[in-house]
Amino acid sequence: MRKRGSILARGHGKGPLESYCYHVMSRTCGGEVFFDDVEKEALRRVMWRMAEFSGLKVVTYCLMSNHFHLLAEVPHRGTWLQRFEGADGEVKLLEHLSILYSRAYVGLLRDELADLRARGMAVLAEQRVEALKKRFCDLSLFVKEVKERFSRWFNKRRGRRGTLWMDRFKSVLVEGKGEPLRTMEAYIDLNPVRVGLVKDPKEYRWCGYAEALGGSRRAQRGLCKALGKPVDGWKSADAAAAYRCLLHAEGREVKDGQNEKVVSRGVTAESARAVLAEKGKLSPAELVRLRVRYFTDGVVLGSKEFVEGIFDSQREHFGPKRKQGARRMTESDAPFYTLRHLRLRPLG
Repeated sequence: MRKRGSILARGHGKGPLESYCYHVMSRTCGGEVFFDDVEKEALRRVMWRMAEFSGLKVVTYCLMSNHFHLLAEVPHRGTWLQRFEGADGEVKLLEHLSILYSRAYVGLLRDELADLRARGMAVLAEQRVEALKKRFCDLSLFVKEVKERFSRWFNKRRGRRGTLWMDRFKSVLVEGKGEPLRTMEAYIDLNPVRVGLVKDPKEYRWCGYAEALGGSRRAQRGLCKALGKPVDGWKSADAAAAYRCLLHAEGREVKDGQNEKVVSRGVTAESARAVLAEKGKLSPAELVRLRVRYFTDGVVLGSKEFVEGIFDSQREHFGPKRKQGARRMTESDAPFYTLRHLRLRPLG
C-alpha cells in the first residue's frame, strides 16, 4: 500500500538524487473506452505540452487504445526551480506560464501580482507565486492534469459525460540509468508488438521509438538518455541503431519448445536475426517512409530547388516569418528536402 505523500506516491524530484525516473500506466474506466487515431494524437500533444510545463522529461511512451505507458524523468525540484530565482525570477516564471496559458491570462496574472503589492499585500502575492511553483516537478500533479485536460477534450468530442480514467495510476520507480532504464524503455516501446498490433515497433505511430524515427528531436533525446548517449546523439552516436538492436533482442517472441506454438507474442526470430545482421541500420528509403508518414496534408518532397519553387508559389499559406521553404531531412542520408504544414494542424 503506497502512502500518500511518499516519493512513490507523489513522485517528487526532491530526494538525494539529481532526478528520478518513473514508469506510469493508466487505463480508461474498465478498459472499455477506446481511443481512435485522432484521440491518440490529441493525448500525445497534451502529454508533451504538460511535460514541458511541469519540468518533467519524457524518456519514452506508448499510447494504446484504452491505456497509456509513460517513462518520465522527474528532476530534482530545488535544482530545477533555481531558474526562477534572482531579480528577474518572477519574469521568467511568467514567461514559462505561456507554455500552457494564453498571453491574456499571463497578463492578468502579472497585473494581479502588481496590484496586490501596491496595496501592501505582498505576502498574498508571494503565496500566489509559490502556489504556481508547487505544480512543477511533481509526477502526480502532472499525470492528474494530463488526464483532466485530455478528458475535457475527449468528452466534448464524443459528446459524453462522466469519468474517463480509472481513479489511480500505477507507477514504478526505475533507476535512472543503465540496464534497468533501458529494459523499461524497451518494454514500453514493444507494447504494440506484444499485443499483436504490429510486427515491428517502428510501425506503431504512438510510441516514443516511432516518433523518434519520424524525426522528433524531443523523442530522440529521451531515448538517448536511457541509452547513455549524448542528448543529440540519435544519429551521430549510433543511438538509433543501438536501440533498434535492443528492441529486437529484448522483444523476441516465446514459443513452446514442444510444438512451436507462440506462447508470448513478440518480434519473430527471423526479424530479429535480420535486424541484428544489419546492426540496427535502416535504409535511407525506409527512413524517408517513416518520416513522411508523420507529415500533415501539403507535404512536398524533393530536391531543394524543387521545394523552394513550390514554396514560392504557395507563400500565402505561410506566415510572414517564413523566409525559406526547403527543410533538409536530417534523419536521412539521402539529399531530400521537404515542405511542411500547408494547412493548420487538426488539433491545435
